[in-house]
Amino acid sequence: MTRTSLAPSAGAVDHLTPERWAEATRLLIRKALAEFAHERLLRPEDLGSGRYVVRSDDGQVRYHFAARLHALDHWQIDGASLTRHRDGVELPLNALEFFTELRGALGIGDKILPVYLEEISSTLSGTCFKLAKPHISAAELVSAGFQEIETGMTEGHPCFVANNGRLGFGVHEYLSYAPETASPVRLMWLAGRRDRAAFTAGEGLEYESFLRAELGAETLARFDAVLRAQDLDPADYLLIPAHPWQWWNKLSVTFAAEVADRRLVCLGEGDDEYLAQQSIRTFFNTSDPARHYVKTALSVVNMGFMRGLSAAYMKATPAINDWLAGLVAADEVLRSTGLGIIRERAAVGYRHLEYEAATDRYSPYRKMLAALWRESPVPALGEGEQLATMASLLHTDRDGASFAGALIERSGLAPTAWLRRYLRAYLTPLLHSFYAYDLVFMPHGENVILVLEDGVVQRALFKDIAEEIAVMDPTAVLPPEVERVRVEVPEDRKLLSLFTDVFDCFFRFLSANLVTEGIIEEDAFWRTVAECVRDYQHSMPELADKFRQYDMFAPEFALSCLNRLQLRDNEQMLDLADPAGALQLIGTLKNPIA
Repeated sequence: MTRTSLAPSAGAVDHLTPERWAEATRLLIRKALAEFAHERLLRPEDLGSGRYVVRSDDGQVRYHFAARLHALDHWQIDGASLTRHRDGVELPLNALEFFTELRGALGIGDKILPVYLEEISSTLSGTCFKLAKPHISAAELVSAGFQEIETGMTEGHPCFVANNGRLGFGVHEYLSYAPETASPVRLMWLAGRRDRAAFTAGEGLEYESFLRAELGAETLARFDAVLRAQDLDPADYLLIPAHPWQWWNKLSVTFAAEVADRRLVCLGEGDDEYLAQQSIRTFFNTSDPARHYVKTALSVVNMGFMRGLSAAYMKATPAINDWLAGLVAADEVLRSTGLGIIRERAAVGYRHLEYEAATDRYSPYRKMLAALWRESPVPALGEGEQLATMASLLHTDRDGASFAGALIERSGLAPTAWLRRYLRAYLTPLLHSFYAYDLVFMPHGENVILVLEDGVVQRALFKDIAEEIAVMDPTAVLPPEVERVRVEVPEDRKLLSLFTDVFDCFFRFLSANLVTEGIIEEDAFWRTVAECVRDYQHSMPELADKFRQYDMFAPEFALSCLNRLQLRDNEQMLDLADPAGALQLIGTLKNPIA
């Protein structure tokens, strides 16, 4: 059995240099000032001529910067203008001191502050690694392959400041498993006794043939031989893929009793090589790209949650995906947009009964060993088509050129014409799902894959279905196995699924980047969004009452603050049983399409 990891060496920290740390710090404080001002945790004082100042809690330290305000209270801060002063003396920027100087304004409690600083340190370290990589311009990246684009991203979630915490990873594990390092990974495979493990699959799939297609007969024979060598019958076990970190750091210790009693048996590494995706616990098969993604449990804290996977949740995952795929296939509007669902076709989970008896159903101890298989988008590609994570639209290179701008340039289309094609593929399906079915997705950049041809968006593929979709209609008729996706949301918060997730958490950044580059005027961007909404509404007169009830053209909507959630509780930002109830709503934003 081999361990997938780089050999320990002093060179593992070569990316941490004074110059890179200073640059990473400037980038992070720039983002922190912008997003905390957007969430009204900080209120920059206007000095005139586009200059602003933010003062520390005790008033002794001042941060000066130049900024331009865009729609949705978006602060586009000039990073080069950012300076820090005390008693008339300029001080070097220091990210950890920034958060301690402003801890009162940010509302960071004593228990959260040191852990948050650790997440900030990890995020800065990751930025230093990205700065150490050879520079690839946005113009070059648009011609790159699917996984080169995936690993070429230099920023995580656009809203969260501490977005690459990955608490639990050491530096060698970072180099082995972080998506930006593009290190090949072989998954660990475990055998779990059937009395504690469960495998479920979508329509038309069964366990043996599915595993044979994913692993190959030779690998399956090798795993069987490992079990037989211990006088164990392979028929008594189900195979479970695990993240290597999870096996070495968690399962081999926390599940030691299961291993000792042979309820859980380590079979060794698989033969295929994978690349970690932006979500960090999902892997793309590079040995055979037509094979499924594998999403694994990972007991690492990252961006507000422990990234485990619930064995109980896995049980219904394929059925939920089949239900949604059927809904999309049967709907003429969704079909006409080209919307595709990358289904989670199979899932496996292992229940540790003793930990279950000691915990509630949301405990991270119940989310340590489970996995799912998600379809690969590669086999469905047409001639001349390429794939890119939608997160790439917000990517900017070191010269400030955006990936979205490079796509527009490559397409040869006018910016508004390019934008209309993108909105038809991405926004129209979200509008129709909401108004026709009370169905919402979590459609952030990492959860959407764009199919492109010559720089033009042809269609969108939505993923991360079973854990992220929700049906907000209390009267909707759902199959029993799909009932889990029904959620109760107050009427006045339902539209936030579009206003917050799409407008505030994605279009706000896309618009500002394109405006800053001089590619499009801000009014033209939002006018094009408004036209997309109107075109959809005009095409569906039978939903006119719903359009009036949930008004996309309302003058304002509630500001939902993501960093406030993480600053309050960095390990469990939301109660998954009541996600709407935990939102931090602070005032309102003017609707840019009103």
